[in-house]
Amino acid sequence: MPGIHPTAIVDPAAKIAEGCQIGPYCVVGPDVSLAEGVELRSHVVVEGRTTIGARTRIFPFSSIGQIPQDLKYHGEAAELRIGADNIIREQVTMNIGTEGGGMLTEVGDGCLFMVGAHVAHDCRIGNRVIMANNATLAGHVVLEDYAILGGLSAVQQFVRVGRNAMLGAMAGAKQDVIPFGMVMGRPGKLSGLNLVGLKRAGVEGKEIQSLMKAYDRLFAEGGTLNERVDAVEQSFGGQQTVDALLLFLRAEGSGPIMQPEDE
Repeated sequence: MPGIHPTAIVDPAAKIAEGCQIGPYCVVGPDVSLAEGVELRSHVVVEGRTTIGARTRIFPFSSIGQIPQDLKYHGEAAELRIGADNIIREQVTMNIGTEGGGMLTEVGDGCLFMVGAHVAHDCRIGNRVIMANNATLAGHVVLEDYAILGGLSAVQQFVRVGRNAMLGAMAGAKQDVIPFGMVMGRPGKLSGLNLVGLKRAGVEGKEIQSLMKAYDRLFAEGGTLNERVDAVEQSFGGQQTVDALLLFLRAEGSGPIMQPEDE
């Protein structure tokens, strides 16, 4: 049986699985579904059509599944889906989607959202993502697996951040950030590859060296970006990290790519 504190307000229509713990003064709405082992510490509000995966822990004063901060929203039956084994710390906010974004905001598995992080409507967040204190996503943002956002960083609407990329503290992203990229400064500029993240991910030194050469070729002078992408594939294709970079750059509907800072 789930453990529900007497001061919590849980709508009878909510779906609460075995082993859930709902602490003092939490509020759970009628369209909420909590998988086994979900823990709402205290003073957590979960509303809307929200699904939360197994063993996810949500800390006090978080507001999950509220309507978007978007004037174009008119009550459509959008959703928020959160995966398993996430840690959602104090004062985190996550909103449901909108009609203009596929009616869905989605979070993967094993992510960490530190104090005050914000996930806006229609965002798509992969697995093992980290958003540090007060990191902020505008609507329709994509964070691929293992992306890391430093404290007080921000990502503009419709921007993609590639896998294993990192935004430094207080950095802003107005254009797509390549996989394995490192963004620093205000306004944010690409400052090389996330070498520490690559090593932590177990990427071998030889492959890192090839990725560094691919990066240099990609942002070299001369030719169009498409021509340089083709040149990178011819020289370095077939390696997992380089192929992930190429797939990101060739994705349909992709926006402008963040460039390195001028020397």
